[in-house]
Amino acid sequence: MKRIALFILSLSFCCAVEAQSYGPNVTLEQAKSALAAAEAEAVKQNLNVAIAIVDTAGNLVAYVKRDDTQLGSVEVSQAKARTAAAFKRATKAFQDNVAAGGEGLRVMTFPGVVAAEGGIPLAVNGAIVGAIGVSGGTSAQDGGIAAAGVAALK
Repeated sequence: MKRIALFILSLSFCCAVEAQSYGPNVTLEQAKSALAAAEAEAVKQNLNVAIAIVDTAGNLVAYVKRDDTQLGSVEVSQAKARTAAAFKRATKAFQDNVAAGGEGLRVMTFPGVVAAEGGIPLAVNGAIVGAIGVSGGTSAQDGGIAAAGVAALK
């Protein structure tokens, strides 16, 4: 119990906690909409990426792997989405903490964290319904593609 409390306390210090609560899980229709928008952005940038949409528990709801995407991106895209859903924040927050060094490096000890940009929570009516994760480009490219998927649900 004490370890859990310390873990939560350290998380609040290292990363800005977002005020959003979890809502109902992302629907298949919403997931397809976010996926289509993200894939359109990947096509626009001519990038071969894997895109995953998960529900609030991190379960896969929708997924696409563009032709010739590196195989490692299959798992990484899903892990980025799960991280964003579980911690209610974009994975870029973890990337920034690691880049800052010092106390920010402790995020590397958190179970299930991917500290690379490309995972963003999906929100509907102010509540987190799931997350999107993208892998295959640079971190900034992955983040931009994920942001296009997020924007589709606004």
